[in-house]
Amino acid sequence: MAQQEEDEKYMSLALIEAEAAAEAGEIPVGCVIVCDRRVIGRGHNLTETLSDVTAHAEMQAITAAAQTMGGKYLTECTLYVTLEPCAMCAGAIGWAQVSRLVFGAPDPKRGFGRLAPQALHPKCKVSSDILADECIEKIQQFFQQKRL
Repeated sequence: MAQQEEDEKYMSLALIEAEAAAEAGEIPVGCVIVCDRRVIGRGHNLTETLSDVTAHAEMQAITAAAQTMGGKYLTECTLYVTLEPCAMCAGAIGWAQVSRLVFGAPDPKRGFGRLAPQALHPKCKVSSDILADECIEKIQQFFQQKRL
């Protein structure tokens, strides 16, 4: 399977997580972590549900993946998330030593690329704009519903 196809496959799973967040009244961001073509962690925003500002999709998925792997480092893993990580999540991705980050939609206001471009591990490779239109649409639909 070509890299683009593989990235789209796993981003589709992250979009399913984002939908679960939206259904729970959370900002629809979803994340999956993959190692050796196996999903080892998944998560979606739970900040409202848990009354916890740190309960972002990436944090939930990193915790789940670390439990699956039996350790805190996620080297050789790829993290797929529907929205560009914030500085906090990028820091956690860096500390976990994730090998590759793939995100869908950019976040020009709060994304790590603007606020903390050095937060990731130096060896982490980044790919963006994977199913970006679908990721953006999910967030836009959520906020349009909130305004009704």
